[in-house]
Amino acid sequence: MVKTLGQMRPGEIGTVLAVNGKGQVHRRLIDMGVVPGVSVEVKKFAPLGDPIEIKIRGYHLLVRKNEAEMIKLELQNS
Repeated sequence: MVKTLGQMRPGEIGTVLAVNGKGQVHRRLIDMGVVPGVSVEVKKFAPLGDPIEIKIRGYHLLVRKNEAEMIKLELQNS
């Protein structure tokens, strides 16, 4: 099943398929290690849903909701 990072729920794990978008936001996501083939786990959402805390490459990262919508993932079977 394919979802954007913004559609995932805490505890779900997925593999990055693509990082859409252009410009500085796209470059920042790539620089932080959000690249195709990498596993991402959603840890939690802030009280109002923005930002989203994820675990990627062994570290925790906060991603804004609009940035999360740019990241397409394939859910891993639990």
